[in-house]
Amino acid sequence: MLLEALGSAVLGLALAWAAAYRLPHRLPARALVLSTGVAGALFGAFVTHSALGAAGILVILLGALVVSAASLSLLLRPAERFRRRSATA
Repeated sequence: MLLEALGSAVLGLALAWAAAYRLPHRLPARALVLSTGVAGALFGAFVTHSALGAAGILVILLGALVVSAASLSLLLRPAERFRRRSATA
């Protein structure tokens, strides 16, 4: 179980770092992105382990990856080129 938690935290950190490196203009502060990635991965590992039991570390890491990606997607802001301006602005 410790290996699952450590693996999911590292996986969430790597995913968050990649997102912060790739999309810095669409994400908030880097510290928030990194902590959200790790927290999402830990929560995903917890939910997957609770739902499936000891199904295997790869399945639990996959669940951690999915929840971490979903958490990070909630932080994305729209790109500037797609933002519409109102007529009064």
